This record gives sequence, C-alpha cells and structure tokens, in this order.
Amino acid sequence: MTVSEVRDNPEQNRFELEESGETAFANYRLDGNHMTIPYVESPVALSGKGTAGRLMEGVVQQAKVRGLKITPICGYAVHWFKRHPEHNSVLA
Repeated sequence: MTVSEVRDNPEQNRFELEESGETAFANYRLDGNHMTIPYVESPVALSGKGTAGRLMEGVVQQAKVRGLKITPICGYAVHWFKRHPEHNSVLA
C-alpha cells in the first residue's frame, strides 16, 4: 500500500480508500496541527479483508507527512493504535 492509495477528501472531511469498488473512510476534524478521528467505516463487503487497517496506515502516513497529531475517538481507531504501538509518535 502507498500513501497515495488513501486519499484525502477535504470536502467531506474524510480519508478514503477504495477497494473492490467499495469505499472505506475515516472521518476527521482538523484544528491546526491536530486531527481528531471520530469515525472509521468499512463496508460489509470488505469486512475481514484488512481494508480498515490499510486505511488507518494511510491516515497515519499522511499525518506524518503533514506534521499532524491524531486523537482517535472511534473505537476501531483506538483499538488499531493499541495494536500498532509503532505509530504512537503521531498520537496527541
């Protein structure tokens, strides 16, 4: 996966990853260099395929490139960071 596969959709305040014709997304709110992730959703058709995890990887990579700190609110995002402590440097 590359960062370019996860795209920012600023009009809808979300990052998106399209796979198999379906779109997983992570809503966000920006406040300066701080990004809050209140909601992550992956369509049922993509369930169990790792799509949401790849989405989160892309979100983290884009946050690093932009110098953003992340506060995950969504239960999935919180759990993802617990499983991937190597990305704790981006947590607010």
